[in-house]
Amino acid sequence: MEVKIKILKKCDEDKWDNYLLSGKRGNLYLLSGWKKVIEKTYRHKTYYLTAYKESCNKIVGILPLVHLNHFLFGNSLVSIPYFDMGGVFADDSEIEIKLIKEAVKIGRVLKADLIELRHLNKTLNNDCLNLINCFAWKKHCDKVRMVITLPDSSKTLMKSFKSKLRSQIKKPVKHGLHAIIGGIELTDQFYDVFLVNMRDLGSPVHSKELINNVLKTFEPMSRIVIVKKGNTAVAASVICAYKNIMMNPWSSALRRFNHLSANMLLYWTMLEYSCDNGFEYFDFGRSTPGEGTFRFKKQWGAVPVPLNWYFLSLGKYKQAHSITTDRSKFFTAVKIWQKLPLFLTAVFGPMIRKHIAL
Repeated sequence: MEVKIKILKKCDEDKWDNYLLSGKRGNLYLLSGWKKVIEKTYRHKTYYLTAYKESCNKIVGILPLVHLNHFLFGNSLVSIPYFDMGGVFADDSEIEIKLIKEAVKIGRVLKADLIELRHLNKTLNNDCLNLINCFAWKKHCDKVRMVITLPDSSKTLMKSFKSKLRSQIKKPVKHGLHAIIGGIELTDQFYDVFLVNMRDLGSPVHSKELINNVLKTFEPMSRIVIVKKGNTAVAASVICAYKNIMMNPWSSALRRFNHLSANMLLYWTMLEYSCDNGFEYFDFGRSTPGEGTFRFKKQWGAVPVPLNWYFLSLGKYKQAHSITTDRSKFFTAVKIWQKLPLFLTAVFGPMIRKHIAL
C-alpha cells in the first residue's frame, strides 16, 4: 500500500474529522477544529499531518502538531498543547512510523529540540520508536485521566453516592447557590472566575479569546457551567462533548466561597447534565495519583486511565525529557505571580501562557 504524507488543507478538514469519528479510538483534541482555535488565538504554526492511501485518496492516519518556540520555554512540536491528549491515530503501526518520521523531518527543519506526543492509553512499541531518527525518547506515564462511567439517569447516579457526598452536593443549594448552563454568552462570567483562580494558583491564565474560540468552533458540543451566589459567579467550567463522552478541560472556583462548597455543585451540575443528555462517560481531566485533585475526583466514582506521553529528543536534549513539564525552575515565579494585581495577570498572563504547552 503506497501511503503519502501531506499537510492538511482546509478543504479536507471534514474528511479528517470523518476518519477520526469513524474509528473506535481517537479523542476530542484530535479534531481538526483545534487547528483553527490555536492558530486564531495564539498564532502558532500548525502541521496537521495526514496519511493518504494514494490509490483511492483515502485518509489512513493523522498526526496534529503545533509548533511552540520561545527562548525560555523551548522549541518543540507538541501533539497537542494545552490539553491532555493528541498523538498519532492511524490504521496500523507502519503508518504511525511514517507519520512520526515526517514529524521528525519537520522538527529538524524547525530546529526543534523535542517532539511531544500526548497519547491516551495507547503505547508505542520499542520497534516503532527505534525506527525513528531521533537522539532518544522517553515515556512519561505519571499522569492519569479520571473517568466515571455514567448510569442512565442523574437520579441513579445520585443514589449511588455515599451519604456524605450527597450532603456535600446539597450544601451549596441550602446556602442559596444555583447553577446555570449556557454557551458563549457566559464566557465573561466564566473568565472572571478563571482569571482569579489561575492567579491564586500562581499560573498564567489563558486568553479569553481561547475560550471564545472553543465555544464558537465546537458549538453546540461545548457548554459553560456557572455556579452563582446571587448575581456573582463563584465557580465555573467548560465542558466539551466527543462521541459518548463529556470532557471537562477547565474548571475553577473562587477560594473565598470554599466554605459554601460551590465546587461540589459545579461538578454535580456537569455530571447531571452529562447523564441526562445520554453520555456514557465523564472525563474529569488530568490528575497526579495521590494528590488532592486525584482524591477529589475519585470520590465521585472516577477511575484512573493512563496517559502515555512520549518525548522524542531531536536537538541538544540528548536525554529525552519534557521542557514543558519541568516546572522546578519556576517555583519562585509562581509565588511572585500569586501576589500580582489581577489586571496585570489579565494582560501578561496570556502572553506567557501561549508558550507553555501544559
